[in-house]
Amino acid sequence: MSRVHTVIDSPYGELTLVAADGVLCGLYMTGQRHRPPEESFGERDDVADGGQGPFPEAARQLAAYFAGDSTRFDLPLRLDGTPFQRRVWEALRQIPYGQTLSYGELAARIGSPGASRAVGLANGKNPIGIIVPCHRVIGSTGSLTGYGGGLDRKRRLLAFERGDEQRLF
Repeated sequence: MSRVHTVIDSPYGELTLVAADGVLCGLYMTGQRHRPPEESFGERDDVADGGQGPFPEAARQLAAYFAGDSTRFDLPLRLDGTPFQRRVWEALRQIPYGQTLSYGELAARIGSPGASRAVGLANGKNPIGIIVPCHRVIGSTGSLTGYGGGLDRKRRLLAFERGDEQRLF
């Protein structure tokens, strides 16, 4: 498997995009929990220098999202994980922009109503943050529990999607 990566700016810090065999398989924030080691990302392929594979389109869609011009992503993704993790990550993609679900509600949606903790663990290992919107999952009381990119980023992303935070990009 051939891997390459690029780094782009965002209102939430630098984002590292990773592709495997030309398909986006990672979007990691600086300081993100469960971030793989840099050496696993492959060679750098800068978007600014006419990047290859999915990077120019991913960068374009992310810029549109951060500008408030787009609420959806339409990119081929490679979500590598266990069958359970992939079910959780696919369910995350169905949570509408600006809305949230609790871990328990997400567990029920995937047919595992008693698995809210397992859903939380899978959510935390989501390899393609923002595009696969794990930030939209909250605690049963509405609390902002856990986020691999940090609770401040989660709070800001949710505020941004509700229109409470200025469009920054």
